[in-house]
Amino acid sequence: MFAVLKTGGKQYKVQAGDVLRVERIAASAGETVQFNEVLMLGGDNPQVGAPMIEDAGVQAEVVDQIKGEKVIHFVKRRRKHSSKRTKGHRQKLTLVKITDILASGAGKSGVAAAIGTGSVSAAAVAAITGKSADAAAPAKKAKAAKPAKAEAPAKAEKPKAAKKAAKSEGDDLSKISGVGPVIVGKLHDAGITTFAQIAAWTDADVEEIEEKLSFKGRVGREDWIAQAKELAKG
Repeated sequence: MFAVLKTGGKQYKVQAGDVLRVERIAASAGETVQFNEVLMLGGDNPQVGAPMIEDAGVQAEVVDQIKGEKVIHFVKRRRKHSSKRTKGHRQKLTLVKITDILASGAGKSGVAAAIGTGSVSAAAVAAITGKSADAAAPAKKAKAAKPAKAEAPAKAEKPKAAKKAAKSEGDDLSKISGVGPVIVGKLHDAGITTFAQIAAWTDADVEEIEEKLSFKGRVGREDWIAQAKELAKG
């Protein structure tokens, strides 16, 4: 007696004692499952289903959960893209041994139906593969569980911003004849931002400033102090 059963979108002709590979089903090695989608029964009293034979079934023992041979998938795009890609795939399968063919009474046999892993929960699939449900979860979830990075400390105010603040608080030193933007920047770096500061310079201060900022007699030659006194009056 033989039977034609359907599982995983494929049809198989089997008889007792046959060992076959089917699309992975939700069962562990050693368990007995029953295929209830029987299309045909052969033997002394052949039957053909319409499309299935009612109350018929094929029982099998799960031998192992395995993978099929590696299939190479090669894609080459010649036009416009000029690219190619190669990847391998091993289909997940279940190795089963047919133990009995039931022409009737399958509904009362008490044997669990063979169900594909695509139709069951992640917990059932994890039980088959021997991995915990957490391990079977996508890597994205694991990444999400990582602790958030500590916030970086606030950056200190940049020197440029400090210079701008000094300029806004002091006088416009470029009003002094002979003082351009470059010299204004040097004066600000030295902490000189107002006309009053320049007006209060002594000979020793002038000598120090000229040496420090490389003005070489410019302060006296262009009479910055006198100009600063007039500008300080407003």
